[in-house]
Amino acid sequence: MSPEELALFPFLTETSEYVEELDFSLDSLMTSIAFESVRRRGFERVMQAFDGEVSKPSFGNDKEVLSELLSYPYARILVSCVNEPAFTRRYALAEATAVHSIMKKRIEKDPEFVLDIGKDFGVSAVQSEEHIRIYFSDYIRYSLSMKDLSWKLINRHLEHGYVTIQREEFARLLQEAVRKRIEGSLPIPEIPDEIRNACDAQVTELKAKYEEQRQNLGDADLGEVDFSMFPPCINKALSNVREGVNLAHSMRFAMVSFLLNVGMQTDDVVNAFNVSPDFSEEKTRYQVEHIANNQYKTPSCATMQTYGNCVGKDNMCAKIRHPLSYYSALKFLAAKRQAEEEKYGKDEEKTANENNNLENNEPG
Repeated sequence: MSPEELALFPFLTETSEYVEELDFSLDSLMTSIAFESVRRRGFERVMQAFDGEVSKPSFGNDKEVLSELLSYPYARILVSCVNEPAFTRRYALAEATAVHSIMKKRIEKDPEFVLDIGKDFGVSAVQSEEHIRIYFSDYIRYSLSMKDLSWKLINRHLEHGYVTIQREEFARLLQEAVRKRIEGSLPIPEIPDEIRNACDAQVTELKAKYEEQRQNLGDADLGEVDFSMFPPCINKALSNVREGVNLAHSMRFAMVSFLLNVGMQTDDVVNAFNVSPDFSEEKTRYQVEHIANNQYKTPSCATMQTYGNCVGKDNMCAKIRHPLSYYSALKFLAAKRQAEEEKYGKDEEKTANENNNLENNEPG
């Protein structure tokens, strides 16, 4: 591959070998003014992970190619210093998503190029007319995390150990291979203190950004929806989604129907899934709108238990039989408590006024 192509695929073995041959010291990468653009781009690509995809630049000269090549090792150092598993998953997904966009376009014009990338992951695949045939064990290895039923092996054509798939689907499988490789290689063990100190300011900013997003479900205006009153099963599902973990179909339906039933808008529910490894806005919106338009109710606690979606009961769970009842009960208790506090406050104010009047009317 050319240096330009290697810069677009920084996770490949060939890219790592090429960067090693450049023989740049880690100390100069971290501190030299000459590499300031590298550090800036490395920080930028990690920040872009919060938006779900790392941008891939077009190169105007060799300096820009070098900057892109070296920014990836620097980005890995930053992610390792942040050292949050959920953020590591998000970063790996953002890098893989960007590469998928490139491979999806490239595979239609030059399928052999993408097949060669697959070889770097040990994927055995061959081109067959307009399709790709991939060995079944490789197919299972990278399709296992796909929740759509169409990815199940039983729904595929299997012949002589090979599964026939579309070219675009092969690019999607390689996205998963890239994600797993990047995620599995992080964090980098035993980063020296001097390296950590050199990028401390950027790491601090990344941690603050991560904490901000972790505590909030995006920037949506959720109105009167109160997350603090959600049952444990829904809270667990939301936590998994925020951390980029794929939900089982039954839990996904339960979560979406619950959020819609308690008053969240369709756009807000769709945005909740934008860090999922298999996120497709078009498909997610279709599914959410289908549930909203049909006004489906959330499954009962018994159904949640049947599908293994009950994560453990708290005191309120023991008193109700439905997730929506849990939410309604807490909302009722909160409203009752607020009314009592307001009444108590008014009674106190009335007593204080009476006492004040008595004091004012006391004989001198």
